Amino acid sequence: MTITIVDGYSTGAALAARLHHLGIPIRHVQSQPDINGFLRRTFDPRHYTRDYGFVPDTEHLVDLLKRDGTTRVVAGTESGVTLAETLSHTLGLPTNTPGQRHARRDKNLMAATASAAGLATPRAYVATSPAAAARWFTRSGLTEAVVKPLSSAGSDGVRFCRTPREVSDATNLVLGSRTVFGHPNTAAIIQERLIGTEFYVNTVSLGGEHKVAETWRYTKQLSPGAGPIYDYEEPVPADSAEARLLRRFTFAVLDALGIRDSPAHTEVMLTRHGAVLIETGARLGGATAPAVIERHCGMSQTALAAAALVTPSAFDAFDDRRLAWSGALRNVEFINHRAGRADRAAMDQAAALPSAIAVFPAVDHGEPLQPTTDLLSTPGYLYLAAESAEQVERDYARLRQWEREGLHTGGRAVQAGGIRS
Repeated sequence: MTITIVDGYSTGAALAARLHHLGIPIRHVQSQPDINGFLRRTFDPRHYTRDYGFVPDTEHLVDLLKRDGTTRVVAGTESGVTLAETLSHTLGLPTNTPGQRHARRDKNLMAATASAAGLATPRAYVATSPAAAARWFTRSGLTEAVVKPLSSAGSDGVRFCRTPREVSDATNLVLGSRTVFGHPNTAAIIQERLIGTEFYVNTVSLGGEHKVAETWRYTKQLSPGAGPIYDYEEPVPADSAEARLLRRFTFAVLDALGIRDSPAHTEVMLTRHGAVLIETGARLGGATAPAVIERHCGMSQTALAAAALVTPSAFDAFDDRRLAWSGALRNVEFINHRAGRADRAAMDQAAALPSAIAVFPAVDHGEPLQPTTDLLSTPGYLYLAAESAEQVERDYARLRQWEREGLHTGGRAVQAGGIRS
């Protein structure tokens, strides 16, 4: 068995580490010549037996993987999905259905495909000019809309709008920029803003059988620029009514999008009318620490994905309806409020919180740091865990207060023997 990972960044790096630990030979392929620094810093070459880098000739790359004995090709992160599926299909390896390949990346095609299967999706319009976007919003009768790129990830380029002018300005920003993966935006999608509670469901599919590894509830803030800032996430027990509803809805989405042999990260809004699809990525969910998650529920999407690749019998034996979480757990994104340079002491201070169990910085000491406006500009994240939800909430509130005082750029400091302002 030899597994090739396309773009082994973000949680793809955790999958590579897991497969390496299991003794599986792993190759790496880069989907494009240049990789965003936010993603590149997560790459660990030690887990690979060979790194092909970027190979522009796909036919040549297929020949390389054939000679190397590759038995599975998987995407490490969103940027690698299309190439991983293309290589798998060409090599005759298990993968998602080719007919819906574009619908798994293009958010408008995704919504149309899901809607055709009878699933609820937001009203939407694809605009190639700011004026067209503003006209559609005016005629739609909507009071709020979300403007974002057609094919990106995270909160890249996402803006909430209330007026035609705001829609026009947000569309202009999208069209004048590139995605987090470096691709130019040739269109923007304008969607109805959904009101409700947002969740994400991390799944793994093998031969068309889907299993839920994790379900989490999002809490987000609104940035000064009217974009979403990830605040924190909390797990949802598998036996809850919410989780059962989300499981059924998500599995229907995966079937509609032809996701049969890969992990997937699906975002769903529960509104007063029911579940509505936000979007799905045919890859691992990002910004998670599998070891932490497994410590609190016994499974993670990364572990389940590795099982599907290496030990299908373990995947088959896993009962996703019996997952239970121990204690209170919260995944908290750091939010920086002041421009400056990243201060390493901030991570030490956050780690000293009573319920802090793991801290993951996204910047190095001394790097320029701007106020957080989206997922790509966060200084990192941490996990808070305790027997009592009250302890987690106290530490969360304390962290947010420190951040308002300038924690990440040196506004607070750590002193031997304790924490001080």
